[in-house]
Amino acid sequence: MTPKKIPMRMCLGCNEMKPKREMLRIVHQKEGAILTDTTGKLAGRGAYICRRLTCLQKARKARRLEKTFSCQISEEIYAALEAALKDAEAGDTDA
Repeated sequence: MTPKKIPMRMCLGCNEMKPKREMLRIVHQKEGAILTDTTGKLAGRGAYICRRLTCLQKARKARRLEKTFSCQISEEIYAALEAALKDAEAGDTDA
């Protein structure tokens, strides 16, 4: 029996390939909204970041989310992403 293929995605912060399930998906929807996608099923253009705050900071410094989504990203959106990652990091340390 052949092993099941694990989908891999590249982190915008550290540029490492990791399993899709270990990453946080950020979605740019047609209406212009930028959201975190915990289910992986929201419609829109997706980008992936490791569940580490340092990766978000690297992606922010290099403006990788703006380049990926071809739009300006406000400070409020980055603050919401940081809050989501802090919650994810807190959840990882509890497990």
